[in-house]
Amino acid sequence: MKKTIISIAFAVLSVFISAQASAQIRFVENEHYKVISDEATAKPEVKEFFSFWCPHCFNFEPLVAEMKKNLDPSVKFDKVHVNFMGFAGQDLQDDVTKAMMIGRTLDKSEQVNLAIFNFIHRQRGKITNANDVRTILVDNGIDAAQFDKMNKSFAVNSMLKKNNKAIEQFRRHVSGVPNFIVNGKFQAQFTRDMTPDDMVDLIVFLSTMK
Repeated sequence: MKKTIISIAFAVLSVFISAQASAQIRFVENEHYKVISDEATAKPEVKEFFSFWCPHCFNFEPLVAEMKKNLDPSVKFDKVHVNFMGFAGQDLQDDVTKAMMIGRTLDKSEQVNLAIFNFIHRQRGKITNANDVRTILVDNGIDAAQFDKMNKSFAVNSMLKKNNKAIEQFRRHVSGVPNFIVNGKFQAQFTRDMTPDDMVDLIVFLSTMK
């Protein structure tokens, strides 16, 4: 019985090592990812830099869902909304970031993010001021008074500052979106020959790297 258990454990370990080795061969540094820092973060994380105005980011949402589904539960996935796109002014982009943070605080991230994406890309709506942002959330189930209170709150404004600090930290590496920085050290590079599954696998692979 003991020998059987050891054999099973060895077989599982062998499969894991084999999978890791296969991934290393499959994904090549400077082709599929770049090393942008000497040190990795203490805990595994994936930062997706994106913009609600970006059509590629909107189309990437199903892939992002697959990434989250396939990542180990210990890996933190963080959406970072950039404010340097030419679609709108920085202040307005920050207003939309705050809306995202309100959704996050209310544990309604998916609902709020989808509402903003859909307004821009499916309804072809125009966000021209902060009141437009408020209207999108209120029309999609967020209480108006609660939005007003949270929009001015210290917590939401602190989350905005943290979001923008991440932009500053990686700005020289992030010139466009969507862009993925993994463990603070690796920047994913999606090549034209990669399938959607390959892209998901690359992010999962990089999350295991140090």
